[in-house]
Amino acid sequence: MKITSTDFVKSAFEESHWTKTKLPEIAFLGRSNVGKSSLINSLLGVKGLARTSGTPGRTQAINFFLINKKIQFVDFPGFGYARVPQAMRKAWGEMVTNFLANRKQLVLSIHIVDSRHEPTNQDLQLNEWLRFNGKPYLVVATKTDKLSGNELQKSLLRAKQQLDVEQVIPYSSTKLVGREKVWRVIEDAIKNRASNDLEVA
Repeated sequence: MKITSTDFVKSAFEESHWTKTKLPEIAFLGRSNVGKSSLINSLLGVKGLARTSGTPGRTQAINFFLINKKIQFVDFPGFGYARVPQAMRKAWGEMVTNFLANRKQLVLSIHIVDSRHEPTNQDLQLNEWLRFNGKPYLVVATKTDKLSGNELQKSLLRAKQQLDVEQVIPYSSTKLVGREKVWRVIEDAIKNRASNDLEVA
């Protein structure tokens, strides 16, 4: 997809702050410090749109970005970081679950895992929830440039087996490996939603 405009819309700390648009949305989910913001920036070819940090748990709100005036990217708080207060982690979990379950304009969730590590228990739970609830999703393994070819193949196979998915797209935000594949899935999800809307109409 050719990117003509990218705009940060808002940060939302509760449901009443969510955007009211009906534009198709893509959600980005994963544990803290997995590289969500870097992936978003590399997909869009824009530095610093989504804030990156070496400190896990930095993103503490749902962040909305408007792409080409036609799509919204939704960057979720990272899960699984121990230093975040338990009450806040619980509130995040409830907000995320509510969004994924009820947001009608959500066309695809991108579940991001770190290729250097096994999927965590929370990764397994998120994956199971998405599958059980019939939500369209894609698994992307980031930071693949930090692994050798053999290590990467073992990592991808392990992720496929543990998450019980047919496809895990390897991704490098620095080398843009996997960028076109991820965009292809996003575009297909948007087209599928448009086709379904036409059939309902």
